[in-house]
Amino acid sequence: MKKLVIAAAIAALGAATALPASAAGDFKSRNIRLSNGLAQEHPVGNGVKVFNECLQEKSGGKMKITAYWSSSLGDDMQATQALRSGTQEAVITSSSPLVGLVPALGVFDLPFLFSNEQEADAVMDGEFGKFINEKLDAAGVVNLAYWENGFRNLSNSKHPVSKWEDFGDLKLRVMQNNIFLDTFRTMGANATPMAFGEIFSALETRAIDGQENPFVTIDTSKFYEVQKYISVTNHAYTPFLVLFSKPIWSRYSDDEKAALRECAVLGGKEERKVIRTMNGESLAKIKKAGLEVNNVSPEEQKRMRDKVQSVYEQHKATIGADVVDRVQKELAALRAKSGS
Repeated sequence: MKKLVIAAAIAALGAATALPASAAGDFKSRNIRLSNGLAQEHPVGNGVKVFNECLQEKSGGKMKITAYWSSSLGDDMQATQALRSGTQEAVITSSSPLVGLVPALGVFDLPFLFSNEQEADAVMDGEFGKFINEKLDAAGVVNLAYWENGFRNLSNSKHPVSKWEDFGDLKLRVMQNNIFLDTFRTMGANATPMAFGEIFSALETRAIDGQENPFVTIDTSKFYEVQKYISVTNHAYTPFLVLFSKPIWSRYSDDEKAALRECAVLGGKEERKVIRTMNGESLAKIKKAGLEVNNVSPEEQKRMRDKVQSVYEQHKATIGADVVDRVQKELAALRAKSGS
């Protein structure tokens, strides 16, 4: 009887001092510095919050994320170079600034690549996403997950755009990006590269007729105050990449790596949910401000996609023919399966 009591006491002591299940594994104290060019109020902030909470739970509080916002540690390219040199742990960046480092990322600047969010999710989270991850790994960074920057849409002060012929008389500001310039010139527009900070005044003075950005940006930048029409073109989709330093990654345990990947994916689900909700709210606000909003039909979107195939061919060699061919093949299979 005495032996049973002692055994029970030992078992109770063990249960009282054991780490919670979430902390089991090989974890060390890690303060992960993560930078981003956006303000914390952006949906990325919601994603980082979930990412951090998940990581702390899995590591028993040993691993945590310290986020630096609004490019306080440098712009996305500077932060990515810090990752490559092993002097910073992580960055969340759009794919476009890194095209010079990983040319394959230019595939996401191609026009009308994705028709909707479901296609984008399937490609980013599937085999093609893994294929791009290998190219990022070769450049010295580890991509933990794909989050969402989102679809870009058109605003202007002259008339609705429902087919590619409607671009012909528009002077549009576009990013200082050769693929974007060639896309809108191919559609017939007068494409004008311009810094973001100059857009509002150029729209207000009618130096340009329109611009293109996600709804959240059109809303928060108040472009709707100097525009009359919004056309839901969904002409380009850009992901966010959650990048980690490969030199630092190599020093982490398998448990730590698994936790980072799992929690980055979980944070991405939250970020996508929030940004899509916010896009809807921004569009509603734009409509309430009195702008006329029109959708581009699937048939006309296909016509636009066909029109800009020359842009694909023009930039194929730079991006990588294997990259362009592979994503188009995956999308064709997706569309055949869905009947679209």
